[in-house]
Amino acid sequence: MSILTGLLGKFRNYFITWPTPLKAQETANILEARYGFPGVIGMVDGTHIPISAPKIDKQAYINRKGFHSIQLQVLCNEKHEFIHCYVGLPGSVHDNRVFRYSGVQQKCNDEYFPENTHLLGDKAYTRQKHLMTPFIDNGHLTVEETHYNYVHSSTRMTIERAIGLLKLHWRYFKNKLPMRRTDLIPHYIMAAYILHNIGLKRQDYFENVDEILLPDEVDDVGPLDATNESKAAGAAKRENL
Repeated sequence: MSILTGLLGKFRNYFITWPTPLKAQETANILEARYGFPGVIGMVDGTHIPISAPKIDKQAYINRKGFHSIQLQVLCNEKHEFIHCYVGLPGSVHDNRVFRYSGVQQKCNDEYFPENTHLLGDKAYTRQKHLMTPFIDNGHLTVEETHYNYVHSSTRMTIERAIGLLKLHWRYFKNKLPMRRTDLIPHYIMAAYILHNIGLKRQDYFENVDEILLPDEVDDVGPLDATNESKAAGAAKRENL
């Protein structure tokens, strides 16, 4: 197990990397030109990998849709390449809690988000300075807020296509992973993440990535929530956008 973990860690750190300031700006420029949303260096989303009922704590792995699963969280860039991956929490865990455990919250500062850039996430996540979420549609959105949500959604679909592409190539991720060892499943999935990025870099994937969409309603760190200051900054930033 230690040899497997070491090899996966080595390849993960080589093929799944956070963007440099130069690459972050390049991504932001491309996404703004493509969709109109400024300052985006990546999109974040969670998804479930169906699994057989584990022998231990199987109730914890039942998600809101009623089947056993492992929680995944991925961030991708404009090329559908994963720039951060976190896997292993039981299916019953909420997306926002996965975010807090994943280590991404620790990166939500100006060092990792130069020039006031940010991620895009859906309403499951906490709005903050470096994570923009949509306005909740209460039936009274302004024209500007409605337009913001439309551009936000159009841009964020990139991560859903990336997840769809992953599940298209690893069908077990869409159906049911035939493994019961919950300690081994994250390593198997992480290997698929790495191969996903290698495939994109080698241009071995399908050309029409925009047509691929399969919607779906390991860092050793503790949970971390956004500060009130960051949440307030995120509110002001979203209004300005």
